[in-house]
Amino acid sequence: MTRHVYVHIPFCPKVCPYCSFYKEASDRNKTQPFLDAVLRELDMRRDEGIALRPHTIFFGGGTPSALTVAQMEYLLGGLRGRLDLSELAEWTLEMNPATVSLEKAKLLRDLGVNRISMGVQAWDAPTLETLGRVHTADQSRHSYAVLREAGFDNVNLDHIFGVPGQSPEAWRDTLRQTIALQPDHISAYNLTYEEDTEFMRKFQRGEFAQDPDADADLFEQTADLLAGAGYEPYETSNFSRPGRRCAHNLAYWRGHDYLGLGPSAFSTVGEHRWSNVRDTAAYTQRILAGEFAADFHEPVSPELRRRESIAFGLRTSDGVERAWLQPWGARVDELASLGLISTVGERVVLTPKGRLLADSVAEVFV
Repeated sequence: MTRHVYVHIPFCPKVCPYCSFYKEASDRNKTQPFLDAVLRELDMRRDEGIALRPHTIFFGGGTPSALTVAQMEYLLGGLRGRLDLSELAEWTLEMNPATVSLEKAKLLRDLGVNRISMGVQAWDAPTLETLGRVHTADQSRHSYAVLREAGFDNVNLDHIFGVPGQSPEAWRDTLRQTIALQPDHISAYNLTYEEDTEFMRKFQRGEFAQDPDADADLFEQTADLLAGAGYEPYETSNFSRPGRRCAHNLAYWRGHDYLGLGPSAFSTVGEHRWSNVRDTAAYTQRILAGEFAADFHEPVSPELRRRESIAFGLRTSDGVERAWLQPWGARVDELASLGLISTVGERVVLTPKGRLLADSVAEVFV
């Protein structure tokens, strides 16, 4: 039984220069056929024999909230009519502050969405401008208030630090302003320069630079500020109030099966992993013609599952079972001697120093 579903909505009001996720500018002529294709792909996967009873659903993008109220009602209503939601605990939808309205927020609540992840990114205008965001800080504050008015009691706010031109004080002020709003969950990501983005091209031309030591200082300050405000650091970039961890992301980090719908979406079900083509037009055309739109497949062996579960599990505050690491005994001892991991009972977790180098630690196991 597959208990986690991801839906990729590729449309954005504006393509941000740092974002590497598959996305494209909104186009009303493409939207309805795309929505039909998502529902058709779900039908095809169920007909193929994938049993679904979701515990979590996550709408990512792109900007899912770029859909109109009528389009939201069509897509979410179509999912509700096709899925057994009797065990659904968390339904997340990503929103851009510029696309939030009370009508849309209330509709989402009525249709079963109970968690919103909103991309604030920063509260100062210069950083928002550098990031190419279409919203202002005032819009973010207003949209947050709208979400609360609509009845959402589980709201995440996304942020980015290490942005070119962003001062340490500007970042600390962003965190303070966010804490003052008292969201239920806070994500704080260190900017990374991804292939095929405008930021990467500027980095390669020397227009942007990265300072790993400064980023490490900001990472530590972030953890200290948020922990002091009552937010549990349950993953290297994610902090939550008690009981508000993101269940969908935890399913990824724990190696659970999930079904992805939409262009570029990945799926892992049983011993198979695949991803759909990164092209909305091609995805829509193939699905509506009754063909699957996957352009990548790989087998998922128990050994690969274990390696991935270790790599991702170490990023969480729960860590991993010590017994899982026995095949890497010498490397584990080396990581411990470097002060990157420690043993707590029967589990191994990253130390504060190890969290700064989480990706490097993960490479040992994958």
